[in-house]
Amino acid sequence: MSLHVLPEVAAALAAGRPVVALETTLICHGIPRPRNRVLATAIEAAVRTGGAVPATIAVVDGKLRVGLSPEELVALADRSDVRKASTADLALALATGRCAATTVASTIFTASMAGIPVMATGGLGGVHRGAETTMDVSADLRELARSRLAVVCSGAKSILDLPRTVEALETHGVTLLGLDTDELPAFYSRSSGLRIPSVDGVAGAAAVVRRQIELGWPSAVILAVPPPDDLALAPDEVDDLVAAALAAARAAGIGGKDTTPFMLAHMARASSGRTTDLNEALVLRNAAVAAALAVELARPPDSR
Repeated sequence: MSLHVLPEVAAALAAGRPVVALETTLICHGIPRPRNRVLATAIEAAVRTGGAVPATIAVVDGKLRVGLSPEELVALADRSDVRKASTADLALALATGRCAATTVASTIFTASMAGIPVMATGGLGGVHRGAETTMDVSADLRELARSRLAVVCSGAKSILDLPRTVEALETHGVTLLGLDTDELPAFYSRSSGLRIPSVDGVAGAAAVVRRQIELGWPSAVILAVPPPDDLALAPDEVDDLVAAALAAARAAGIGGKDTTPFMLAHMARASSGRTTDLNEALVLRNAAVAAALAVELARPPDSR
């Protein structure tokens, strides 16, 4: 199976120019229409403004696309039949000719195949609360453990068991760094109480990524970026929102891959849209940081 790479993306990769991979579950399942269309365009614009080429990844009519034209991106955001495809769902989507949005896991997998060194997203998946009973652990963790690229995010989603997620990342040998912070961002909140190594700016992060590549270590480097201070929520408020959303999910019989979008939608309603505003803002910031990181990684050794 060959990837269908947008010519602009293919040319940039061949020339060693900076490219940033982008997932599409946020656009198709995380932000309501038509607001999602505006955000999709803005994310790509943030990458371009930062000096890199955006490579938005999705399954479109049974083809695994690496990079979409502006028209294709808008059309994808407008479609109501787009499924959510993690790594376990990709083959089915391709074989049946479906249209599917890629999760963080399937985007990491595809970006790695395409040779894209940097990806941007909002929050990572991880170990869900109550996983000791449900065994609900995101496929993101496995792909992070076996894909050599840098993932820029705002930590793991607040709905998760963050301490266990950090432990799982360490067990899998995934390097976790904070951008100018020694505390893991908790997606909606800047504070989690979990200490992580801090790097000074994008240049510091790029130095770690290069050394990891030199070591031949097969896993990803996560660069965690705190959410914007003016929009971030207090940890106690996030805990209350998560508890209410989790209770609602259980009452509705929601489980598996449907849990995250259900809970995020519940929290958006309960917060009068504040969590959605924050989600959009942190994704745009992460896209800009990812572009800067891709530019830094693409610099020749004699210009560093």
